[in-house]
Order: sequence, then C-alpha cells, then structure tokens
Amino acid sequence: MKIVIAGGKSKADYLIRLLLGKKHKLVVINDDADYCAYLSQQHKIPVICGDPCKLYVLDEADIGDSDIIIALKPEDADNLAICQTAKRVYRVRKTVAVVSNPKSVEIFKRLGVNTAISAAYMIAAYIEQMSTVENLVNSLPLDQGNVVMNELMIGQASPVAGKRLCEIELGEETIICCIIRGARIIVPRGQTSIQANDKLLVLSTPQRQSQVIAAIMGRERDE
Repeated sequence: MKIVIAGGKSKADYLIRLLLGKKHKLVVINDDADYCAYLSQQHKIPVICGDPCKLYVLDEADIGDSDIIIALKPEDADNLAICQTAKRVYRVRKTVAVVSNPKSVEIFKRLGVNTAISAAYMIAAYIEQMSTVENLVNSLPLDQGNVVMNELMIGQASPVAGKRLCEIELGEETIICCIIRGARIIVPRGQTSIQANDKLLVLSTPQRQSQVIAAIMGRERDE
C-alpha cells in the first residue's frame, strides 16, 4: 500500500520503522526541517519538508493515488484539515487522525475521518501490548478500544496446532474470524483444523486479550 505520514515526531519515527518493515510504500511530510533531515537519514527515504495542511505541499508530495493518510500533527484541527483535504481533494481512500483530546474522536468520525485515535489511549495500549505479548504479530484496537483484533502466527508448539476449531476453548467474547494459510484465506467453521504456520485473526475484548493469546500461543502473561 501507499501510505502518507503527515507530521509527527516520535510517532512518525515509530510508524515509518513499522511500515517499512512491512514493505509499504511511504510518503512522509513534515514541517520541521531538522526532523525531516533526521527521518531521511535514519530511514533512508525521501521526506517532503513542508506543512501538510497546505495544498501545494500535498501536491508536491503527490498523494493522489495513496491508500491511507495518517495525520500526526499536535493540533487536532490541523489533523482534521489534513484528512478532509486528502479525502475530498486527492481522493485518498482511508484517513487516520491521531487526536490529543479523546472527545474529538466521535466528532472526527462524524466529519468523515475513517479512523480517529486518542494519542493517550494509543500509547498506553502500545506499551501494554509490547510488555505483555511477545508473540503478537500485530494488535489493532477497534471501536475505541472496546474490541481488539489480534494477528497471531501459529508455531509447531502452539496448543491449538492440529486441533479443530470446535476442540478449542477460548471462552466468551472471543472469536477466530479468519485463518490465513499461505495465499489462502479461510473463514473457519467448527470442523476447520488449525495448522502450524497458520496466521489467525482473533477478535476479543481487551480484558480477554492476554488469556486468549496464552491459550493460542502457549505462553502465560509475564507478571
């Protein structure tokens, strides 16, 4: 995917590292000249130096065929403007804004932003996930943290490897909604078997996340 990262410092640095590792094509825009130089040198990518709220900067960045734009500026109003301009003028498919005020989340959604994330919640969730879940390939908070999508890679030693779905007890508020097996995407049913090297997409509540991962991956949460 082609992803635009607009603004931000430490968040931008982290996202660039993460997304480059997943082989996405990135367009990075930042209005801090020194930080542009740092990002370009650190990640070996071109960085557009300018204010992503300005049309001529977005023109220079050539964002028109982008799949996603992620707005990370410190001011919520700037991030809203970036997302709305990207969608209305440049037809960017998906818009994501980080907001400093959690009350802005629902307002942003009503104004057409696809995903608005409270920075405070995102950082807390990231720290919690990284400190407790070693084998989690990816974890995405949904519905403002009420549901979590976990992407789990099944190893040979996983307790669920070789078992049918109906034989796995994950408890309530949890569902294995998809199995990715090589190039195949499988919507599982009760008799579907899970194999080593499968990638599972598992929905759960945040309260159940650690127990679900332990049940599937075979590792208890570190205390």
